[in-house]
Amino acid sequence: MLHEPVNARRARLGLSLALLAGLLLRFWALTQGIGFNPGPDEPEVMERAVRMMKTGDLNPHFFDYPGLYMYVEGSVSVLRFMTGAMQGRWPALAQAPTEDFYLWARAMTAILGTATVWVVYRAGLRWGPQTALLAAVLIAVMPLHVRESHYALTDVPTTFAVMVTFLLSLRAHERERVTAFALAGAAAGLAGALKYNGILAVAMPLISCALTPRLRGSRLVCAMWIAAATVAAFLAGAPYTLLDLPNFLNQFARLSSEYRMPPAVSEPVWLIYLKHLRIALQWPGSLMVLGGFAVGAWRIARDPDRLRWVMALGFPLLYFYFVSHQNIIYARYLLPIVPFLSLLAAAAVVAFVGWMRRAGVPIRVRHAVTIALTVIAIAPPAYSAINYNADAAKTWTQRLAYEWICRELPHGTSIRIEGSVSPKLPATYKVSYAKQLRMDGTSDYAGRGIQYVVASGQVYGAFFQNPAAFPREFQDYERLFGGTDEVARFTPSLDHPGPELRVLKVRQP
Repeated sequence: MLHEPVNARRARLGLSLALLAGLLLRFWALTQGIGFNPGPDEPEVMERAVRMMKTGDLNPHFFDYPGLYMYVEGSVSVLRFMTGAMQGRWPALAQAPTEDFYLWARAMTAILGTATVWVVYRAGLRWGPQTALLAAVLIAVMPLHVRESHYALTDVPTTFAVMVTFLLSLRAHERERVTAFALAGAAAGLAGALKYNGILAVAMPLISCALTPRLRGSRLVCAMWIAAATVAAFLAGAPYTLLDLPNFLNQFARLSSEYRMPPAVSEPVWLIYLKHLRIALQWPGSLMVLGGFAVGAWRIARDPDRLRWVMALGFPLLYFYFVSHQNIIYARYLLPIVPFLSLLAAAAVVAFVGWMRRAGVPIRVRHAVTIALTVIAIAPPAYSAINYNADAAKTWTQRLAYEWICRELPHGTSIRIEGSVSPKLPATYKVSYAKQLRMDGTSDYAGRGIQYVVASGQVYGAFFQNPAAFPREFQDYERLFGGTDEVARFTPSLDHPGPELRVLKVRQP
């Protein structure tokens, strides 16, 4: 009987622990906000996924995102409904609210986020088992990736598909067959069908094709197969971009114009994104990533086996350049490059340890430095990810306000709420939303039939912290608070994070 080498067993154990850590971090606090405060844009996916299940109409009629993840979550919703129906939860589709499907939908994202850890490891084996394992651990604990794996959104699934494209492009280079390159192109098409930015992943199989010296066939034919597979997979995943072409083109044009609008920030977009990456990676990880870029540039210049480095450096730079020229800014837009940065950071650590070995540094010193660098790379992001989950698992002020309103105010009450992180109330209430209540001006709430307003510290907090800088805004809210009766206030604390929320009763004439 053949025994597995000790190093291989250790690598398998390390990968298992990384996957377990990734799974736990992504499933911890997965229920946060369900029913009263979903994540930004989550309803855009979930409302359409559940509607498809209830109506049988597979046209999303919405093209800010391609349709693939709506179909995935629609399929998950079908399984959830069938399971719930067998348990007697719902006697009919009409009685199943969208909120009841969020947990399973989020679990799907968390599973794909955890699977990304495995894909990073498999791709990283081209750099060696030590690099692969460290890269897998880094992405497993990366706070930005952990956080976004809690929501039914397209960014984590797109990142998974991009990394599959990367892995398949590396394998295509090794196998030197046109069909292998076409398979990588299909993965890029699915990445694009999850989120339009994902289509940039097609650059990887094209680069792999161009840099494979013993390709079995014409490079032009190979590139054509990659393009054809990309388009076919995209249309298979998001067919209504073609079947409902006019609607798709109109919405795509509107979306493109929104991304080209002047940004609402004074700093360059690229600098804001670099700050987001620095926060995600922490300073030690950021320096290691810079080291990885330096090592990669050196290898590209001197290493005949440069393809893996070209893709590992080239795709993040291409993607970062693209998103830096879009003027709608969210940290989650950076997710597809985060696994590459984890790989580069790991490669830098392993390269430094290799240099110490070649320089004749004593083995005990090498081991101590290796352990220190590993801890420095992993501990800060892991600490941030754990803190995020620990806070998310608490009862937030939005939940307290939601439960109070549902308990104390009768159904049919007319309520106006401000802010993007305020509680979302059931449809049994007459709810309207405002960015800032002060923008209602001298609105006669009673004359409009509004009985209560909910003010959020997310909005008015800055004005009250520095009234001298915001005199008009401060006076507007003073007038609002003075002209209504406060019936409940939910103040953030260590046990109850979130914005301060004030429930104000409108005075009736």
